[in-house]
Amino acid sequence: MAILPFLLVVLAVAFYFTTAEERLRIIRAVPPLFRRASHAAAQRVPKRDAFDDALGARTRWAIVAPALAIVTVAVFIGEASGDGAVGDPATLVAWGANFGPRTTNGEWWRLVTGTFVHSGMFALLVNMAVLVQLGLVLERLVGHLTFALVYIASGVAGSLATLYPHRVAVITDASAAAAGLYGLFLASLVWTFIRRGELTIPLGALKKLAPVAAVFALVQLAGGNESSGAVVVGFLTGAVCGCVLTTEVADRKPRAARLAATAGAVLTIAAASGVPLRGVTDVRPELERVVALEQRTVPAYEAAVEQFKLGRMKPEALARLIERTIVPEVQAVRARLNNIGGVPPEHQALVADATEYLRLRDESWRLRAQALQKHNMLLLREADRKEQAALHAFERVRPSSTP
Repeated sequence: MAILPFLLVVLAVAFYFTTAEERLRIIRAVPPLFRRASHAAAQRVPKRDAFDDALGARTRWAIVAPALAIVTVAVFIGEASGDGAVGDPATLVAWGANFGPRTTNGEWWRLVTGTFVHSGMFALLVNMAVLVQLGLVLERLVGHLTFALVYIASGVAGSLATLYPHRVAVITDASAAAAGLYGLFLASLVWTFIRRGELTIPLGALKKLAPVAAVFALVQLAGGNESSGAVVVGFLTGAVCGCVLTTEVADRKPRAARLAATAGAVLTIAAASGVPLRGVTDVRPELERVVALEQRTVPAYEAAVEQFKLGRMKPEALARLIERTIVPEVQAVRARLNNIGGVPPEHQALVADATEYLRLRDESWRLRAQALQKHNMLLLREADRKEQAALHAFERVRPSSTP
């Protein structure tokens, strides 16, 4: 309806600038044009209907694609209904997001469940649009099991690809899995073109799928390097699986034996790819202990100093507080930090700073205790110097280890 005013303006201009004879010729030419357009449309519709009929004869209903979409939307509703924000890392991990320190320490199922978790509404809408629109065609073309296998395999491959460079990132959404569907569809399209049969994909089907595919591609291009790598790997996974599984897709669904072999190969490759990632450590709890140590021991010592200034404590009592309470706490946190392994590359600098802080802090507290016992100002100044160096290292740890 929005184009109607434009057409009226065009007709008015044509009427004004043409003669009566020219207007008569235009009017006589309109009916044949309408007949040609109607004839062309009539030729296209049966071909499209024949494709739909053939799809229905092969697989009557798409079951997996709607089920996957329902589960994904339900998970997002659960995220939004909880106490935390939808995009909060703790919320995402609680709902099954892929998080290296958890995934690589026995929770490998997160490679799959992370595909169903989304950190925002827009990503959810785009991915579900792909899953539903493309899935309703593709699942009936290749079958339920093939569709499910490629979707999950592409999602797992994308998750693994993201884990390698970002081992402590919280990885979510179905972009890699959706890209895998496009890879599978491309392989199916190529095979139906090479080996034509009753289910050769018509141009009309491609035109209907194009707008959502374009939006998906633009969103991924704008998503940054972290997500684009996973999408590329997901697409390639779907394409490779499709090249193996859909060689006869124009005439039949993939054979069960080939489907089982592909599933076994996917599982083997995924397991082998996960071996180098085993045992990634989340060092943030240990760094939080370091921060809590400083925030706990300094106020305790300062309160004791106030008692000393009021004449209620002697220097020896301050020294005993340091030696019997503060230094053992520092040593306990230091021992825990020294014993952790599997530190991811992005946290190694933080761990080094925390280790340096604890070493200097331990030395500063010991020197302060000795200075108080011996009433030695030189030792006290040395303790102050060590303390300043320790606090300098502490400031590099604190911003990254606390919210």
